[in-house]
Amino acid sequence: MVLYTSPFPNSFLSVLHSFSWGLIFPCYWLADRLVGSFVPTTYEKRQRADDPCYFHALCIIITTPIYLALLVASLPFALIGFLLWSPLQSARRPYIYSRLKDKNHANGATLLTEWKAAGTGKSFCFGSANVCLLPDSLARFNNVFNTQARAKEIGRRIRNGASRPQIKIYIDSPTNTSISAASFSSLVSPQAGDNRTVNAGIKRTTSMEYKGDNCGSNNSEENREDKGGSGEPHEGEENTCIVRINGEENGHMSDTEADTVNGQAHASGPAEPSLEGDAEVSKTPNHKQKEGDSGSLDSCSASRESLVKVRVGDGTVDQSTVNNKLLYKASIMKKTSVRKKKHTDETFDHEISAFFPANLDFLCLQEVFDKRAAEKLKEQLHHYFEYIVYDVGVYSCHSCCSFKFVNSGLLFASRYPVMDAAYHCYPNGRGMDSLASKGALFLKVQVGSTPQDQRIVGYISCTHLQAIAGDTTVRCEQLDMLQDWLSEFRKSTSSSSTANPEELVAFDVLCGDLNFDNCSSEDKLEQQHSLFTHYKDPCRVGPGEDKPWAIGTLLDPEGLYDEEVCTPDNLQKVLESEEGRKGYLVYPTSKNHGSSQKGRKASLKGNGRRIDYMLYTEEGLYLEWKVEVEEFSFITQLAGLTDHLPVAMRLMVSTGEDDP
Repeated sequence: MVLYTSPFPNSFLSVLHSFSWGLIFPCYWLADRLVGSFVPTTYEKRQRADDPCYFHALCIIITTPIYLALLVASLPFALIGFLLWSPLQSARRPYIYSRLKDKNHANGATLLTEWKAAGTGKSFCFGSANVCLLPDSLARFNNVFNTQARAKEIGRRIRNGASRPQIKIYIDSPTNTSISAASFSSLVSPQAGDNRTVNAGIKRTTSMEYKGDNCGSNNSEENREDKGGSGEPHEGEENTCIVRINGEENGHMSDTEADTVNGQAHASGPAEPSLEGDAEVSKTPNHKQKEGDSGSLDSCSASRESLVKVRVGDGTVDQSTVNNKLLYKASIMKKTSVRKKKHTDETFDHEISAFFPANLDFLCLQEVFDKRAAEKLKEQLHHYFEYIVYDVGVYSCHSCCSFKFVNSGLLFASRYPVMDAAYHCYPNGRGMDSLASKGALFLKVQVGSTPQDQRIVGYISCTHLQAIAGDTTVRCEQLDMLQDWLSEFRKSTSSSSTANPEELVAFDVLCGDLNFDNCSSEDKLEQQHSLFTHYKDPCRVGPGEDKPWAIGTLLDPEGLYDEEVCTPDNLQKVLESEEGRKGYLVYPTSKNHGSSQKGRKASLKGNGRRIDYMLYTEEGLYLEWKVEVEEFSFITQLAGLTDHLPVAMRLMVSTGEDDP
């Protein structure tokens, strides 16, 4: 299958399309500004609280006639542009495939050589987020604004968080394993290429802060050579720091002592340099960095999770000192680990994290509707992801029943090469959703090869369902179509047979904003859909019941700019408590409760509306391999930038010790 690197098959159509859009854009921009001036966000209202009551009204009275006059003047040009633009959409391709052109930072081909399926397995990390990048006037209805600046900041935070190295923790003590349950962002800050290993014990993978530029995915050959001599890590793991912890039974501290040491560790921690020296200073509150805000990894103070920071140089720090400090870390994290391991029957780690997972391999985004914002977001993501599929969808009346003004809003980014891609539009959208070409994006990626030159591939699908409350039937129909399209894409892109497999399928993941949760009484039909018999939801016990640790992903828009939740660390702290979740998450709807839960203290069902999903299946994979969840995260790094919580899942593909 040919991947489309441009929206039109020839340059003439591309130029004609650019010309037509140039005629339309002034009218579009003026209308957006005019409507936006009448829809203030809560942040803007608070900023104007000290101004005279007539000041804002005076601004509206002055600017509105100007916008209207310019809008009327631009309408004839917009009409001519529309008459050119609309028929061109029949020749438009359903997506644009972008590959990083800078060969110095491109390493997708190198990643393919790192996993030969000859070891014990490899883990892959998937992320999904609804980023609410609509035209500014529409975004304001969700209480967010300044779409262009938000797009750049969202991309910067994602790639900065994902480019942090992983660390592996080995604990000698068979009884003191509290640190193995803790997930924290910085334990050791290694020098470039300094990968240390130790002997056996209990192993957990977590993440740490990354000092340096945004090339976490682009390792040097020296780093890869160093990695080859370390322990027995899984094949293909980059940016890994492996440390040894000598657990001691008498090393524990009381909660009071732990809090004291925690404060001391923060006070003595070194300041973090900026990862992007030329970053623009935004005028919106979404991008203000306060003390303790580590969401962008460029704040002057460490994350609250970064309790001890040790730099291991060439003999500059005594190893015994390092181990002693790590013992303090293990003790301090005891409280967190107790909270996290309440559910001892769970087979994988789960957490609320202030960062995107380190070494994020695949990212699926929804609501990237604004084309200018999509370009800014793509530019930032390309610092980490080599392959991006964006501007997904159709416009005008092409291949859908109703007229489409905006695309699907889907965007996919990958560190691994994309082999095939396909898009389908849901034809049954209703209301405002019918104006967008909501649908599903299907991708096939290559993640490795066997010693017999068999390709190792994976399938990833991203979708966004009907959003209007009460449209249960529409969503169920879309889920039916989604299942059919999934099966069709697998068949059309498979080049293998059972007798002579040319490809080995390692994973099949489905993610996106499904716009229903697993606890609302109004969503029973979706909860019982057959999709969940084929795909597993790590957060779900069964229809109508989530696991106790799962939380909602839909934030209450009214509270986005409250000081308690406007930074990643603050939002993380709030969501870790039940009372905090009641104040800032939207909860499952029922006949007894209204839609606003702000400040509600009553007992509510579940831990919030979880409408953003990460699903995986074991069907259709290579028979001798096993796929299991290694970690699941709810992420607060985009606090103040969107009204959804991103989610991430790390899958372990176990191949056994022998070659397949």
